[in-house]
Amino acid sequence: MKWLKFNFTNTQTRLLLILTIAVFMIIIAVGMTTYYSSKSVLQQELSEPQHQMLRISMNDIDEVIRESDQIAVKIALNSNVYKFLTNEVQGSYRNITELLQFLETLISSTPFIKSAYIYDVERESMVAFPQGYSSSKANFPDSDWVGVAAKLQDRPMLVKQREIPAGSGKSVSQITLYRKIMLAGQLKGMIAVNFKTEQMFEHMLLSSVSHLDSHRFILDTDNQPLYDLGNYAVGEEAVGQVLTRLEGEKLGEFKHEGKLLLASQIISPYTGWRYLSVISQDSLLANAQKIRDIVFVVSLLALAAGAATITFYNAAAFRPVRRMRQLLSGYDRERISPELIDLEKITGQLLTDHAQQAINLRQTLPEASSKFLTDIYTGNMTGNRETGEKWSRYFKDWNDEPLAVAMLSIDDYHAWCERFKKSDQSLLKFAIANIIAELLSGQWRVLSSDLGRDRMLVMLQPLAAGMDIRAAGAIGEALTMIPRLLKFQVSAGLSGYHDGFTCLQQAMHEAESALDYRLYRGYERVIPFEEISGNQLLESASEEHEVIAKLTETIEAGRGEEALKVLDKMISHIMGEQWHPSSALAFLTSVAETLERIRLNRETEGCGIEVSGLRTMHLEAAWTLLRRQAEALAEWFGSLLLSKDFILCQQMIAFMNDHLEDNVGIQEIAEHAGIGTSLASQLFRQEMNDTLHGYFTKLRMERACELLLDTDYRISEIASMVGYQHENSFIRVYRKYKDITPGKYREMMRSRRDSLLGS
Repeated sequence: MKWLKFNFTNTQTRLLLILTIAVFMIIIAVGMTTYYSSKSVLQQELSEPQHQMLRISMNDIDEVIRESDQIAVKIALNSNVYKFLTNEVQGSYRNITELLQFLETLISSTPFIKSAYIYDVERESMVAFPQGYSSSKANFPDSDWVGVAAKLQDRPMLVKQREIPAGSGKSVSQITLYRKIMLAGQLKGMIAVNFKTEQMFEHMLLSSVSHLDSHRFILDTDNQPLYDLGNYAVGEEAVGQVLTRLEGEKLGEFKHEGKLLLASQIISPYTGWRYLSVISQDSLLANAQKIRDIVFVVSLLALAAGAATITFYNAAAFRPVRRMRQLLSGYDRERISPELIDLEKITGQLLTDHAQQAINLRQTLPEASSKFLTDIYTGNMTGNRETGEKWSRYFKDWNDEPLAVAMLSIDDYHAWCERFKKSDQSLLKFAIANIIAELLSGQWRVLSSDLGRDRMLVMLQPLAAGMDIRAAGAIGEALTMIPRLLKFQVSAGLSGYHDGFTCLQQAMHEAESALDYRLYRGYERVIPFEEISGNQLLESASEEHEVIAKLTETIEAGRGEEALKVLDKMISHIMGEQWHPSSALAFLTSVAETLERIRLNRETEGCGIEVSGLRTMHLEAAWTLLRRQAEALAEWFGSLLLSKDFILCQQMIAFMNDHLEDNVGIQEIAEHAGIGTSLASQLFRQEMNDTLHGYFTKLRMERACELLLDTDYRISEIASMVGYQHENSFIRVYRKYKDITPGKYREMMRSRRDSLLGS
């Protein structure tokens, strides 16, 4: 009893006992609930990839059926099929031969079609590949399907599974696509396209979680199985139970033969087929059960550890309180209790941590200060409270004197990158910061921050209060020293003076706006904001788009001198009216992007243009670069204009541009040029270094880019305007060619344009 009384009256022992019991109860509760919570989480995490794989399989199979339906449409529209259905003498050798050759060509070019039938409803005759011609369906071995026309009703096509005879009284399953042939509003014939089952369903994917037992099904509109695969046997009874349990939901859980199964489904909007995935959860939940048991064992160990700790505490002698008082001699003695023995280790650790943190703070303060400026420049720090706290922490040596900001930029940055190795570029930027700090340290407080690429930010404040020191002169002296030491030039824009850190972002914008006037003033200049602050932001000329179009037209027509005159006239107009740098740079960028697009589309030889480097160039240098590229492109096109093959290609390109929204193919494009499809494909690849289909698709994607940027049409409307009937097909092709979805492209480009106009 005395022992128990001592332990319960002692603060440390009582605390240990209470904490041990509390931890034991918490761990027990966690162990009991872990199984059920982890089960729910694992089901959700597992169901999403299964659902995504079903959607991928459905889209791929739907695409196979769409392509097969397009082939059936081609068959229905073929002239030989029309003759077969309408000629009085149906068995014409030439007609049947050409028709079979046409079917052979279509089927041989498609890996997932096995055969195709054409049935004359009135005369009950049939042409099939590879079977041939039969004057009566009674003589054709596979003719039981001809009554499917009643099931089609108003639908354009139907995909069904059927049984066909395979000899010896046996039959095999066959998936077939049916389509009616209507002439003058009357049913004249039927088309049946038979699929190769394995090739058709080769895109069905197994579960990405390889250690789980799973099975996948494709069911038709009557919930009859069309195809299945997997490593876990699931019978028709289980499938029916799954469908009943799901009731239209995409995810469900049920038990079958003592096993817990997770089911996921998706229904194709195109075929109406149901894609079903069934996964055994036993192996998945086995790990959760192990975790539950382990947590229970850990709780028992925690209880045992608490009991052992209490026993050890009572067995050991109390350490003298004097040691604790010696350690805490600098603190209030009245706050020190004899029972605070365990605080000795904590106090020692706190003092050690405090010393280490002080050392780390002194070492990392310059980097933190530079990041502070970068965050303000990028807009990642906008709150006055947060900014004020960090300013007080990082800039204790700075006072309330006015601040100025200089924005430094390497002149002709693209040429600088080509001149110096990438491994040396960061060292050169570091050298710029050191030169600035060394030259200005006598009279200024200086802090530099690398903003990436060509930009560097420098914050300045006079050391002595009330000193009348011109920041422009100090920065100018540093800029003249950089070419002597580093052998390249740097320009700077300088803001006005501002009181306090709250105006730092405004000062940065002023410095950057001043720096943009390097376009007119040239390299190695310091441009104060006060010299350009009165300049108005003039809108660029309304004929800018016309100039770009005229420049493209003259280059592709090979008229080099005229193209240079167009470019020179517009540049002279910019210099004469002194456009705002943002407007002038926007125009120069548009010209550069146009020239680069022409060069890349034709894969011509030229200097190439780094569009992002134009903002670091003087106007005359940018002008010279653009003239050189335009002249090279015009000369290349001029050499092509002498080629007859090139003229034919231009005719085909003009036809494509006029029919971007129409459903035209290679045959129509070739017919417009008056040549065959094979010759047209050969000439186009030879002259334009691209296929007809690939070039047509690029034209459509470029037109889509213009509509996305300049109009508010929905994505589905734009897809229709560039020749795509289905929005998903358009998005897939656009992402393939542009590496971005249409919606993301519209959002990115409009944001970039608004940012440019705002600056």
